[in-house]
Amino acid sequence: MIKTLLQRLTLASLLAAASTAALANDWTRIRIGVEGSYPPFSQVGPDGKLIGFEIELANALCAEMKAQCTLVQQDFDGMIPALQARKFDMIMASMSITEERRRSVDFSDKYYKTPNRFVVKAGTKFQFTTEGMKGRKIGVQRATINDRFVTDVFKQSEIVRYAKQDDAYLDLTAGRVDALVVDGLAAERGFLKTPAGKGFQFDGPLLVDPKYFGIGVGAAFRKQDAALRDKVNAAIKAVRANGTYQRIAAKYFDFDIYGDAPAK
Repeated sequence: MIKTLLQRLTLASLLAAASTAALANDWTRIRIGVEGSYPPFSQVGPDGKLIGFEIELANALCAEMKAQCTLVQQDFDGMIPALQARKFDMIMASMSITEERRRSVDFSDKYYKTPNRFVVKAGTKFQFTTEGMKGRKIGVQRATINDRFVTDVFKQSEIVRYAKQDDAYLDLTAGRVDALVVDGLAAERGFLKTPAGKGFQFDGPLLVDPKYFGIGVGAAFRKQDAALRDKVNAAIKAVRANGTYQRIAAKYFDFDIYGDAPAK
């Protein structure tokens, strides 16, 4: 009798939990993890508000989904752990879609794609090979695709890792690292075209190997949240079809960022 009662109570609790989860996951309220220190995609403006291409795109997707969204700032190296810990429901932080990351998270369709580049002091003559960069200090943002790339390929170099890309730029200008590996567009707009970037340049090949650099940037989700992923995919298609995506992108870029950026 007691066992039967406990079984009924357990079943009732499970049904109630399932019902609550169903209500909670209608995705009319969504928390989005963003970085806020990766211009021109995401940064904090002079008034303390988040601005940038990804911020505007996130807001446009939320409007298309008729969802109330909250942007949550998070350092990039803690993005996936924070997603899994339910600090937010999805990530929009220039996260490249790679097979390695697919093991732990799901991704939307891509919403932009750019190549990665080496950035060095102007006039520097490096051979960008394992042997050619032997003993050199290479700076990367921690836990990025660039981190994985230089760790695998430049085993004879000293890899210097940073929580924020801006800190890597500071060390390059101070001569504490010899080169950076960074998204080409982010480096151009966030460093090379600023006063701090005077006297520095791109060098070496475009870095586009899908093994390291993936197939583009997408939003990331917990694997069990396929319904949210599908909703975001539909919104990406809609804002591209109705011109919203292009209007936002035109504020920041003079080429089609959805495809590959032009070589520089």
